[in-house]
Amino acid sequence: MSESGIESMAKSSLKFDPPVQFASTAHVKSMAEYEKLYAESIADPEAFWAGRAAESHFFRKWDRVLEWNAPFARWFVGAQTNVSYNCLEHQIARGRGDHTAILWEGEPAKSDGSPRDVVRLTYRQLLVEVCRCANGLRKLGVQKGDRVTLYMPMVPELVIAMLACARIGAPHSVIFGGFPAQAIVDRLQDAKSHYVITADGGWRRGIIVPLKANVDQACQMTDLVKKVVVLKRCGNDVTMTAGRDVWWNEAFADCSDQCAAEQLDSEHMLFLLYTSGSTGKPKGILHTTAGYMVYTAQTAKYIFDLKPDDVYWCTADIGWITGHSYIVYGPLQNGVTVVMYEGAPNFPEWDRFWAIIERYKVTKFYTAPTAIRAFMKQGTGWPEKHDLSSLRLMGTVGEPINPAAWMWYHETIGKKKCPIVDTWWQTETGGILIAPLPGVTPTKPGSATRPFFGIEPAVVDKDGNDQPRNVGGLLIIRKPWPGILRGIYGDDARFKQQYWSQIEGHYFTGDGARCDEDGYFWIMGRVDDVIKVSGHRLGTAEIESALVSHPKVAEAAVVGYPDDMTGEAIAAFVTLKGGVKVDDMMKEELKRHVVGQVGSIARPKEIRFADALPKTRSGKIMRRLLRELATKGRVDGDTTTLEDFSTISQPADDE
Repeated sequence: MSESGIESMAKSSLKFDPPVQFASTAHVKSMAEYEKLYAESIADPEAFWAGRAAESHFFRKWDRVLEWNAPFARWFVGAQTNVSYNCLEHQIARGRGDHTAILWEGEPAKSDGSPRDVVRLTYRQLLVEVCRCANGLRKLGVQKGDRVTLYMPMVPELVIAMLACARIGAPHSVIFGGFPAQAIVDRLQDAKSHYVITADGGWRRGIIVPLKANVDQACQMTDLVKKVVVLKRCGNDVTMTAGRDVWWNEAFADCSDQCAAEQLDSEHMLFLLYTSGSTGKPKGILHTTAGYMVYTAQTAKYIFDLKPDDVYWCTADIGWITGHSYIVYGPLQNGVTVVMYEGAPNFPEWDRFWAIIERYKVTKFYTAPTAIRAFMKQGTGWPEKHDLSSLRLMGTVGEPINPAAWMWYHETIGKKKCPIVDTWWQTETGGILIAPLPGVTPTKPGSATRPFFGIEPAVVDKDGNDQPRNVGGLLIIRKPWPGILRGIYGDDARFKQQYWSQIEGHYFTGDGARCDEDGYFWIMGRVDDVIKVSGHRLGTAEIESALVSHPKVAEAAVVGYPDDMTGEAIAAFVTLKGGVKVDDMMKEELKRHVVGQVGSIARPKEIRFADALPKTRSGKIMRRLLRELATKGRVDGDTTTLEDFSTISQPADDE
């Protein structure tokens, strides 16, 4: 086997056909129809995407669908359009004006558990607020092309600000509200952004996150910022700097509610979204207007099977790409009701998500595997308190979902009647690349299944040769798609090196994967997370999945660390379900279980138990920190994105 082959020992025979009732009304109703559309999209992608783009509004049609000079793509060349217009006026023209666009719930709850703050905005009302915000931004000095930084809680005004920026052609740079001042400065300076929109604070587990104070601290470290708009959300005391700071209501409330959408070039920058790796400065992923617009509209439509009467809820934070694509731009282009929630999933109790689903009769629900595993740990009692019968489809995003969590989700939340769309994609891809179509694709727990239209993935070795079926390798995408990133802002060399140098001419995802006998893709984790034990290259995802399949395990993360005998050894960090005794017998039981599930080569050398695993607020487990713990016994790296530092500050039970 080649050096870049990754051994895959996990096998699953489970397969679930789409519910007949769901399939009967789906946008795509048969596998034959999917196969036909997919074949067309690969054989003639330009004709295919021209047909899909016809569902969107363009002020001027394109001269050419695709201009591809690898690694740079231009889509719908010569066209003029506006994403804000497509989310608002285009929906109103379709008769959706009086339909609820945003249904928002704040975190604070009354004594009876009901929400204290609820806001409903129709598409027509949302248009009014967006126009006022857009006119207010212009009055403050924002011009077409200026980058506007948004550092806000999960409130409707964040969506309003994004759509207002898109309306006037001012690219937005949303910074996740959990980031500290230094992260704000890094992003402000890279984007050369002079304008910030923030809030006094935001609610998280009953505590006010001091957003304005963080912005003030950032402004002391850079002289770039000219204006700061402050939304009054929590009522906490803040310092307002004369000449720079202005309250949201004073800046926007008296502005005209009429603002024509700018007719923007198809490749006009829509937004920057910064991702931070384990080393180096944050990189600004650059997405432009028309291609991203069409791709998010189409993936949202087909993968979530969106219909006008859907009440759709994606639990992500808008500070991440999932929130951009599948809270704001994709769903609003499909005219559905978008549910937003401000706070934590377990505040004030572990049933907050299920209460929201029951309260608003959510039909489509999209969340992270890490959240599902956290709910699993709490048992079935919390969801059983609520009527979840409105659900018609469920999805997962963020990292591969292990089969045990998939089955819990399927049985406990979906009551065995909802198709599950396990979606694979990245900040850089703009939208979902691999996922089931819910009306037609038989699902296998743990697999993202088949590629979306126009996406040609492949599993290859380090020389770019296709790997045999069920042999792991590097996951690449062979052809460009409309949502592909257009670059790293201000750094073409880094863009080429990071995404296009490994397998020349093809997009390198950074993930390992295997493709099975049915053409289904199984994501095996980041290639950087592959562990080489005695010459065997093992993907972490399969070992983690084996651990979580044990009935006493709620969650697990696996990392490699140096070992004199085997090159690398496997360390497993495990969270047990409530009431399970932590001792050496449990460790040995779990090691035997992994051997039985995956094979002796995957036996963890070390198992550590923890009350919780370190995660970012987006739900990703920070394996880099766990690797530091396993290797050095301490964490020296950056922990600013952690949800709760205490999860890694505890010593191992055997130290």
